Amino acid sequence: MIKCNLVGNPNTGKTTLFNSLTGAHEHVGNWHGVTVEEKVGSFKFQGQEIVIADLPGIYSLTSLSYEEQVAIDYILKDRDRLIVNICDENNLQRNLYLTLCLLEAGCNCILAVNRMGKRGACKINFSSLEKELGCPIVLLQADKKKALDPLKKAIISFKAKDKKKLPYLAKFDLGKVASLQEMKKVPEKEREFFTLKLLEGDGEVAKKFGLDNKTIPDKVEEIAKARFDFIDKVLGKNISAKQNVYGKSKLDKIFMNKFLALPIFLLLLGLTFYLTFFSIGAWLSDGLSFLLEKFVGDPLVSFLTNQFGADSWIVGLTSVAIVGGLGSILAFLPQVALLFFFLSLLEDSGYLARIAFIFEDILGKIGLSGKSVYTLLMGFGCSTTAVLTARNMDDPNAKIKTGLLTPYMSCSAKFPIYSVIGGAFFGAKNIFVIMGLYLLGVVVAIVLSYIFEKTILKSKGQTFILEFPPYRMMNAKRVFSVLWQNCLLFLSRVGTLIVAMNIIVWVLSSFTITFSYTPKSGGVSMLETFGRLLAPIFTPLGFGSWGIVSALIAGLVAKEVIVSSIGMFNGVEGLAIGLSLFDPQNPVHFSSQSAVLAFLVFALLYFPCLATFSVLCKEIGKKWACIGALIEFVVAYILAFVVFNFGRAFEVFGLWSVLIFVGSILLILFSVIFVWKSVKKKRYCPYKNKCGKKCNRHEK
Repeated sequence: MIKCNLVGNPNTGKTTLFNSLTGAHEHVGNWHGVTVEEKVGSFKFQGQEIVIADLPGIYSLTSLSYEEQVAIDYILKDRDRLIVNICDENNLQRNLYLTLCLLEAGCNCILAVNRMGKRGACKINFSSLEKELGCPIVLLQADKKKALDPLKKAIISFKAKDKKKLPYLAKFDLGKVASLQEMKKVPEKEREFFTLKLLEGDGEVAKKFGLDNKTIPDKVEEIAKARFDFIDKVLGKNISAKQNVYGKSKLDKIFMNKFLALPIFLLLLGLTFYLTFFSIGAWLSDGLSFLLEKFVGDPLVSFLTNQFGADSWIVGLTSVAIVGGLGSILAFLPQVALLFFFLSLLEDSGYLARIAFIFEDILGKIGLSGKSVYTLLMGFGCSTTAVLTARNMDDPNAKIKTGLLTPYMSCSAKFPIYSVIGGAFFGAKNIFVIMGLYLLGVVVAIVLSYIFEKTILKSKGQTFILEFPPYRMMNAKRVFSVLWQNCLLFLSRVGTLIVAMNIIVWVLSSFTITFSYTPKSGGVSMLETFGRLLAPIFTPLGFGSWGIVSALIAGLVAKEVIVSSIGMFNGVEGLAIGLSLFDPQNPVHFSSQSAVLAFLVFALLYFPCLATFSVLCKEIGKKWACIGALIEFVVAYILAFVVFNFGRAFEVFGLWSVLIFVGSILLILFSVIFVWKSVKKKRYCPYKNKCGKKCNRHEK
């Protein structure tokens, strides 16, 4: 068995190559944090089993973030293990910097040059470059499985040779620095390499050996320049034409224009929501809901009723808890698929990488970085997996903030709530309600981040390096692979967690505390008892019924359960859930649009699902996860209260009356603040040097 590591810069096709070699389906992207820990796979070639580990993308052997330290530790703990170092042919000058770092560390390397995208006018003499570097070079296309045999042959035939001494290292006289008394703590055979790391100011190395690197001269800029000079020299000998800047495009003048970038982004986001929740998505969801009800739900309920009787608990459990719950959520599968499709399309085109760059300056002012953009955007899909990508933050406070803010994004589990409840009360206008809820989550996250930055979670300086991929047409195979994996994840949640939760909710809502079946005994269910106990807390928000409170409690496990729980309490499923919300006789009903808006705002913000909460506990600590959950509940309650009461005021007094009232209050408030500041302002006497007092007795 041969073991090797797959190492490279982000956006070189590393994870694509891993998938092609092993048949895995890891997510591929242009971001830090796509791979946040090593992933191991294997394949066989010519009777040999080859185990390969896909490591997070790095730029050198000096870490700038958690994910880079994961890769560096993995490489350095076994430097005899073979490394497949993948480089992008279009960006070879920069990619070779990591190659030199690996060779300096004495690693056994195969240089895999990925010929992806359009190649420019450059023609590199790779056989000559191979001699200069002293390691074998293999040309390949990472997404072409059939063209990977040369790499596989190079792996099984690789034999370690004496490492070639890189000429530029001589100028740093590593032997002399390594002979310092302090360096005796470092094993002799590794002394020169770790001396080089100390010259680069690598704090991790100093910490590992208990060294004071203040006594070691800082040569980081000189070492970097020496490496790039060497790269220019070897490429200059072996390149026949100047390379174009990879990723540069004339389209950036439009999509990254300081005036057009944000409007274009909002327009694309709005178009995505319209196609997902209305147009195509709504038509597909309605069709699937009809089919499930017509050909699965009705026949099964009819069969069970004939066999066991209409009031049997078996009929209730099967038709309401299992079939009804599954049908209510499965109907939204087309919309989930469309949402992930459009997000994958935007990412695969190279557009989302540029959005991260655009938001770097904005987020920097509230203590985040462009790295946070990917985590927050992933939060629109699934908060649980999004939180994991916050590991790549090099500043612990920024990592905590990003983790805490991610649940404020509207994940795919929440849009069934918006679609069913909002659609019933707002009709075609619901698109504006949905967009408003998505934007509200973002705005709340920004405001909280600003508050955290100014109070308890002040950020330090952060590094932000991002590759700009070229604009390209989508890779249909890759996009549909991502789509398939996310749909499977959604179905697995429906088939396990949601069904289990539906059964629990049904049991609690169908049996009394003495476990008598409520349809027969007429008693009060356990869930209704508990819901009525908590309902008064939510009365000021406009939805103080036990059914709504119970649905919110069930939603703590997974937000999708809120919709299926409402259907269960009201005794309906599918398209009928929305209509049932108008009947005041049902356990879950709303009396006004303002109450509906308040409920949607509360459901957006009130608590992360248990899966996300458990990941937050692991990633940022139980203390911060609990603080974050408490803040979410308080923020959700306050905003829902404000929305409900302002909504009621609009309904009762009209728009202009409320606006005049709010304007008057604000005018009075600003006037009071202005007067207060004027009174508190200290005026200094112009003759204070003579009288030595703060006074206003002397005027010029």
